[in-house]
Amino acid sequence: MLGNCCSWVVMVDTPYSIYLHIPFCRIKCTYCAFNTYIGLDNLIEPFVAALCREIEILGMSKPGQPVGTVYLGGGTPSVLRPDQIGRILAAVRGVFDLSPDAEISMEANPGDLDPPYMMAIREQGINRVSIGMQSSNNNELELFGRRHNNDAVARSVAVTRQAGFNNLNLDLIYGFPHQTLDSWENSLRQMLRLEPEHVSLYALGLEDGTAMKAWVTRGYLPAPDDDLAADMYELASDLLDGAGYEQYEISNWAKPGYACRHNLQYWRNLPYPGLGPGAHGYADGIRYSTILSPHKYIQAMQRANGVFKFPLTPAADQSVRVDREAEITDTLLMGLRLTQEGINRAAFRERFGVDLPDLYPSLIEKYCGYGLMQVTEDRVCLTRQGRFLSSVVFREFV
Repeated sequence: MLGNCCSWVVMVDTPYSIYLHIPFCRIKCTYCAFNTYIGLDNLIEPFVAALCREIEILGMSKPGQPVGTVYLGGGTPSVLRPDQIGRILAAVRGVFDLSPDAEISMEANPGDLDPPYMMAIREQGINRVSIGMQSSNNNELELFGRRHNNDAVARSVAVTRQAGFNNLNLDLIYGFPHQTLDSWENSLRQMLRLEPEHVSLYALGLEDGTAMKAWVTRGYLPAPDDDLAADMYELASDLLDGAGYEQYEISNWAKPGYACRHNLQYWRNLPYPGLGPGAHGYADGIRYSTILSPHKYIQAMQRANGVFKFPLTPAADQSVRVDREAEITDTLLMGLRLTQEGINRAAFRERFGVDLPDLYPSLIEKYCGYGLMQVTEDRVCLTRQGRFLSSVVFREFV
């Protein structure tokens, strides 16, 4: 079992995880539907000031709250200077009780990383780096509109190691137009040669507003092949298993002890305040999202004053209080993504006062009969075959 994939129980003093959204990019990737912007470098400095202000306001409404992980995502956080990253993390430490062994992650583009930069961000407190490799095939990187090539990935990994980082994630994408099983295997094997501690593999989703979806819709590209994507997933599972990685979540593998603690917080449906333009958060029974526009976000934080009800800040755009039924559904759908841990039955009973098999007896019995789920005395989880058909299973529980 993975060293940090222990069972979870919601408690009053459960440490929170903080997500910080950095919305700036140098280019817009053709598949990307995240809240990102190009050509706004002039806003980076006022954005950093606004984000620090939002962190302070959040902390004032719950001073001293324990925090176990911080994640800088985007967008491209590596467009920030090391001193700007340091100011953001100092703001977190100033109002929250950040654990001495906190996992502090940052997403990075391969083309942005050199030895001085990596050493500087490590000195500021970053201790886990996630590099957007996406593919090892340069023609596929060109299709994505990425601004790096395969050689840049290898150089970035090397400088990350030289700077002393020993917790590295690499992302890959599969199931996109023109990709073949051979090209996918090439990406997987090149990634394995780089020996990351953690691997995230994402099936392409054609999202509204992306160039990739427009090209497929207009017939410029073939539609993704779901059967081929399933073969790619199975190949990846076999190769990673053979290389000593443990699959702990449907899309994530890690060496023992290196499961991403921040993402485990999501999948266990535990609190994670989200800050920055377009961030999503969940804490104190409230799910919310923040203002999308960086301009409006900065203006809102510049005008901000007073104390706000946690976890909302002046940047909050939409929010909803999660009732018990919705919380159960969220906990089920996210927890079943954890391939080893699944849903811990004792933790579920403590949280909701009922055992999971008693809530969905017929559905669980049906999928156990199909060989897609299994129930033990301790937990409910998907089988290996169930992971391939997880969307079918999840749909019936909503």
